[in-house]
This record gives sequence, C-alpha cells and structure tokens, in this order.
Amino acid sequence: MAPVAASASASLAATATAPHHALAPPRVSVSVAAAGRNSGLSVSVGVRPVLGISVVNSQRRRMVAAAAATEMAPAARGEGGGKPFVDEMRAVAMRLHTKDQAREGEKEPQAPPVARWEPTVEGYLRFLVDSKLVFQTLEDIVDRAAVPWYAEFRNTGLERSEPLKKDLGWFTEQGHTIPEPSAAGTAYASYLEELSEKDPQAFICHFYNVYFAHTAGGRMIGKKVAEKILNKKELEFYKWEGTLSQLLQNVRTTLNQVASSWSREEKDHCLEETEKSFAYSGDLLRQIFT
Repeated sequence: MAPVAASASASLAATATAPHHALAPPRVSVSVAAAGRNSGLSVSVGVRPVLGISVVNSQRRRMVAAAAATEMAPAARGEGGGKPFVDEMRAVAMRLHTKDQAREGEKEPQAPPVARWEPTVEGYLRFLVDSKLVFQTLEDIVDRAAVPWYAEFRNTGLERSEPLKKDLGWFTEQGHTIPEPSAAGTAYASYLEELSEKDPQAFICHFYNVYFAHTAGGRMIGKKVAEKILNKKELEFYKWEGTLSQLLQNVRTTLNQVASSWSREEKDHCLEETEKSFAYSGDLLRQIFT
C-alpha cells in the first residue's frame, strides 16, 4: 500500500454531475479521496455540492474521461486491451488531491494539516455514528442486491458496521452518550439508497471510495484522533480480520470484473461521481473537528 499523506488540504471541487442531478451553491466540507498506487487514500478539504436537478455537463464528462486516459500507459490506451477500471477510478480521484498529498494532485492547499486539528469526543462520536449508518447502508444494499451483480460485493471482509457497533458500545461503557445520526449521515445514507436503485454505476463509485478511503486516509485520521483524545486506544473500526492488502485486492479484482461489462459511457459516468463521493464523505469527516 502506498504511503498516506499526513496533511489535510483544502480544494475547490468542480461540479461534476450524474444524470438527473445538478449542484446548488456549494458549502465547505472535508472530503476523503482515493490515492496511492493501489489503495492508499489521503484527505482533502473541499467544497460540498448540494444536490438539485439539471442536465449533465458534457464538457466535464469529457474532462473526466481525459483525466483517466492520461494515466494510461500507451499500450493500455488503445488497441489490445485497456487499463483496469479501478486504476481509472484512482486516476480521477488523485487529481482532486494537493501536490503535498500526491504527485498527481492538482489542487492548492488551503487548510492546516491533520496534526493541527483539535478533535472532540462529541464530534468524533457524531462521525462514528454517521459512519456506522453509511457502512450499514452499503452492507444492506449489497445484501439485497436489487442489481444482481451487487451480490459480488457481499462478505468482502471490509465491512465496518459490526466493528463500529462494538466501538460505540465501548464509548457507552466510558459514560458517553451516543447521539442519533446527524443530517449529514442520514443524507448520505438516503443518497446511497437512491443511487443503488436507479444508478448502479454511480453507486459503485461511492462503494469504492468509502471502503478504500477508510483503509488508508481514514486509518491515519483515526490514529491522530486516538493520540489526541483517546489515550492512543485503537478502535475496532480500524482493525480487520485477515490481511488487509489481500482483502483490498480481492475487491479490486471484483470491481474490475464487474466494470468489464460496462460501456465506455457507463464507466465515465461512474468516474463523474467521484467528487460527490468526496463531498458526502467529507461532511461526515468534518464533524470530528467542528
């Protein structure tokens, strides 16, 4: 796994849209993005787009496709086979990073590094509760498999709802009150449910970014928060059974197999959803230090 950048940087997110949606005026949020050669992810502070109704901007679609294409080796761009789709997803995500986070980054840093964050237990609990809701929603969606190939993503070993349940139980034992999910958490869960029924390619973009972000950038943040407010306690949220690198590779392989049946338009549409996945995840993450 590639090294994870230790800073959080601000960036202005371009308003890539999915069919049937547009973006209202943005608001600031923190977002988590795919990075590293295979699965590493780092953290950036971006602009949270609000969902509305509009037509897809075809120019942005071409830009997203071009961003993925520039990451391909010459032999992989044209005849004789293409680049694995997960690599395309990573290529698009990397461009939303800053230069200090990744060499492919294109955004200017506008926020202090993670080391300067001042998290609170209350804020962290809000983040954990919302994370549990989102991970549980993802697990429920693949279990129901309204789209048959969602079933391919059952029991990957990356599931996080049960570890989070244990962690919240530990906080209760320490005398803390567990809050209800916030508006950010419920909004993201509802959006995932909507996408899973109507827009499977966009849903897979979120599936990939949520799980892979947590295994790298998310772990880095968890460690920093534990050092500041939990006496370095490692939560179950950041532990996996088995070898994490192999679990990630298994999911990559499945993602590539599923996407191999998609048209180029469907793949590009999935890539376009990357910024929204950053924005929704960022709303959750931002609660740690607000």
